[in-house]
Amino acid sequence: MKKITILGSTGSIGTQSLDVIRKNRDRFKVEALTCGQNIDLFRKQIAEFNPAIGVCAEKDDSERLSAEFPNTKFLWGPEGIDEVAISECDVVLNSLMGMRGLIPTYKAINAGHDIALANKETLVAGGSVIMGAAVEKNVKILPVDSEHSAVFQCLEGNGDKKIRRILLTCSGGPFRGYTRKKTENITPERALKHPNWSMGKKITIDSATLMNKGLEMIEAKWLFGVEMEEIEVLVHPQSIVHSAVEFSDSSVLAQLGVPDMRIPISVALAYPDRLDFPDLALDFFGEGRFMTFEKPDISVFRCLLLAVCASKLGGTYPAAMNAANEILVQAFLDKRIGFLDIEGGVEKIMSMHNSIKNPTLEDIIEVDKITRLETERIIKC
Repeated sequence: MKKITILGSTGSIGTQSLDVIRKNRDRFKVEALTCGQNIDLFRKQIAEFNPAIGVCAEKDDSERLSAEFPNTKFLWGPEGIDEVAISECDVVLNSLMGMRGLIPTYKAINAGHDIALANKETLVAGGSVIMGAAVEKNVKILPVDSEHSAVFQCLEGNGDKKIRRILLTCSGGPFRGYTRKKTENITPERALKHPNWSMGKKITIDSATLMNKGLEMIEAKWLFGVEMEEIEVLVHPQSIVHSAVEFSDSSVLAQLGVPDMRIPISVALAYPDRLDFPDLALDFFGEGRFMTFEKPDISVFRCLLLAVCASKLGGTYPAAMNAANEILVQAFLDKRIGFLDIEGGVEKIMSMHNSIKNPTLEDIIEVDKITRLETERIIKC
């Protein structure tokens, strides 16, 4: 039985991960859970899964839950998350949003835990540090993102073969086919309506700007040891082909399935085994009947290009780009800026950034902190 720690259990990935575990209680034991603000849901999760440790964002919530659940040890704040990241378990599933996931991932790796990674920003900002630590400690980084899970599955048994291209698919988001002019007045409410996937707010906005696909390209670079030139994005509105790998002999292996995050979550948690999900079978005569592919329009969705540029520039450019994007997306959700101001702000921050060539973890954290402050200053101007 695998012992699982979930960082961010009340979010979209966290709740779906617990659903996978709920259906496979003979395979998994929840060792620790962490939450942010959704204390009501967290209380229900603690009652159902009875973890050894629970972590809240606030001290008051931790103390209240401690009185309710005496069999669970409650911690709070970033220090509490760091502590559970190194506590006893087999797999740490990191579904924290944004850069908050970097340090717990690093600590969990150094504790020798395998990582089920749903926090792509960890590799975007700190790819060299994280992958270096994973190699040193001989731990597995198991991708939870559907695209990277697909590539991971395609490479099983083929890792030593010559890869020509990794083909990352994306739905194109809710504004596929829009002209640049048409994107000017997009509201948060419209941007949050993703056509295929159920996700958190931040990643849904990133999907609308195509920044998410840019972040995923950087993540794929680190996970699979390829160059950015060897990664191509295909817009695939049906979200049936989750990604593919083209080998040197021009053969292509692809992973198909319904757009349901429980499948890639189960692959990461159960690896190297597979779980049973007969209710998620793909109907090839229904939703699997029509599949189309097209190129992304980078003249409209420039965030994709900015992410590629940041990766090619290297150093701390990806960390700065990521920090700026996180602040700008939240500002858009708060209706402080417009949709196109997200890419404009990212580009401005990148043009101002003084990169560190071979950053340490401390360098990355400092760049993230400074960039967030600078981005807020730009927004206020």
